[in-house]
Amino acid sequence: MELIWFEDYLALAETLNFSRAAEARHVTQPAFSRRIRALEAWIGADLFTRSTHGVALTPAGEHFHTQAEVLTRALHQIRRDTSEVAGRGVRPLSIAATHALSFTFFPKWVRGNDRVLALGNLNLISDSMHACEQMMLRGDVQFLLCHHHRGMRSRFETGQFRSIVVGTDTLVPLSAPRGNGGPHWPLAGGAPVKYLAYSAQSGLGRIVAAQGEASTRGLKLEAIFTSHLAATLLSMARAGDGVAWLPRTLAEEDIAAERLVDAGGPELAIPIEIRLFRPTARQSKAVEAIWDAFARTAVPS
Repeated sequence: MELIWFEDYLALAETLNFSRAAEARHVTQPAFSRRIRALEAWIGADLFTRSTHGVALTPAGEHFHTQAEVLTRALHQIRRDTSEVAGRGVRPLSIAATHALSFTFFPKWVRGNDRVLALGNLNLISDSMHACEQMMLRGDVQFLLCHHHRGMRSRFETGQFRSIVVGTDTLVPLSAPRGNGGPHWPLAGGAPVKYLAYSAQSGLGRIVAAQGEASTRGLKLEAIFTSHLAATLLSMARAGDGVAWLPRTLAEEDIAAERLVDAGGPELAIPIEIRLFRPTARQSKAVEAIWDAFARTAVPS
């Protein structure tokens, strides 16, 4: 058995597509398929069904999933901890944060917590929600800061992770204004509206997909552009290219300057939380100390 087999399995379980999983693992598809077969032979059961309709997890594959995540993360953690004990240096504490929060919420939040800054070096890694999740699941970071909604699909609902609410935000449908101050792309009247959408890599996109269906029912949204970066969608909305559901914390300066206006009513806004995640298992003294400092500023949920 090899650790890369577990990592291959997790990639395929995530994408349910051999080509995309092989690309993510930087290996050819035939080699990737052989490694999946080798893992199944080692386990003694098929983990995936393959058909002309696609790939799906078998019952054995579903059962294997949680333990594969736990074991993979634990093995990586053991290697890192042992390296530190061997005197190869102590790695800085790392927090993964989605792009939107890295540029808006995170700097003010950390500067406002003197206890965190006094505890030592905290390394910020900014990426898409999908990439941040992968880093957290592998154990590459100790914390994950992201937007969250109870109705969204999450990778952290298995009891392996815990979280606290450290802030709140609102996703608001925003558009550039017309000369009269009203939205250039109003979400009313039944006319088609140019829509600036989030990609599948985006956590905000998951929230809009989970909560936006009820809010946008009856609206004629024509997706003309997709990105996992809220800042990109904000720039295009400001230029008048369409309407986008944007975090109020990200767009507050443009809203105050009336470069962006609400394209709908309060019923189209989506309240969201800003959550900090960590593994449930006991961590190092440094990690626990920083968690306690963050917990002191937590918002009641």
